[in-house]
Amino acid sequence: MKLQWFKFVGVKLMLLFLITPLNLRCGSSHVKSSEEEKTTLESEFIQQKTFNNNPILNGNKPTFNLGEDPKPKQKVWEKVDNMSDEFNGDYLNTAKWQKEPVGNSWMWIGRPPGLFKASNVSVKNGSLNVVVSKLSSPETINGKKFTHQGGIVRSKNSGKVGWYFECKMKANKTVMSSTFWLMTKYDCEKKLELDIQECVGRTTEKTKEWAKDWDKIYHSNTIHRKTSCNPESIQKQGSIATEDKNWERFFVYGAWWKSKEEVQFFLDGKYVYSIKPSVEWDMPAYLHMAIETYDWNPIPDDGGIFDKASEEERTTQYKWIRTWKLKSK
Repeated sequence: MKLQWFKFVGVKLMLLFLITPLNLRCGSSHVKSSEEEKTTLESEFIQQKTFNNNPILNGNKPTFNLGEDPKPKQKVWEKVDNMSDEFNGDYLNTAKWQKEPVGNSWMWIGRPPGLFKASNVSVKNGSLNVVVSKLSSPETINGKKFTHQGGIVRSKNSGKVGWYFECKMKANKTVMSSTFWLMTKYDCEKKLELDIQECVGRTTEKTKEWAKDWDKIYHSNTIHRKTSCNPESIQKQGSIATEDKNWERFFVYGAWWKSKEEVQFFLDGKYVYSIKPSVEWDMPAYLHMAIETYDWNPIPDDGGIFDKASEEERTTQYKWIRTWKLKSK
């Protein structure tokens, strides 16, 4: 009997010495179960896999999934700082961006009924934000009536052939637009627009039939715009449907201005389509982020969600904008 008692005590002491270090390592309040350990490991694996497939999450390289980078082997990407911004501060960098609709030879104040106002543009919480809303009272400017407001941000510096342009953007939830595009300054012979992403947050019964799916779309254009020297606008388009609505999450939209004859478009780091413009695409172009109204997606008769939507739902957010050029290794 005494021998059995000593054996019992010995086993208890052995277990105590084995368990105590484990508790010290894990903390006395909680020890992870095997299921929790598995979940943690799976989460870490997914994060690492995402980082490996998108080695540019830190902004040191453009956003390309594994095997999607189109650059020539003898070249590397170099960031163009004066057309890139992480929006980590508390104010807009006016050396890079212009939020006043009129100035620097730009004259567009918005398409009625949506008026561009600089007061709707801000940098906060790590994003460039453009808020849309209904005006407290209608405004008439140059004989045109405006009932709602958005904003426009333009780069002060221009991009060129061979460069890559990308942004991480989440659309607002209203019928107004969320966009990321390039435009050349006025030239009678050739005025060019390159829409990388042009979409809306919501469609209604009043939306034109061809645009019913524009709340879940990646849509791009090259447009040789109408001027007195070019009497007819020439447009070429590309688009794909997205699984998520434009306002449900941040997407990464990108375009490589590969040559005068071709522009390649990327969504979340993956190549999706190319557009070959109608004319040589060879003029310096400025980035635009315009949040506007469209006549083909008008404000619904009930006023839409402008009055009941939160400020976040009425805001187009840009986490960052990055521009890249190629250089030899």
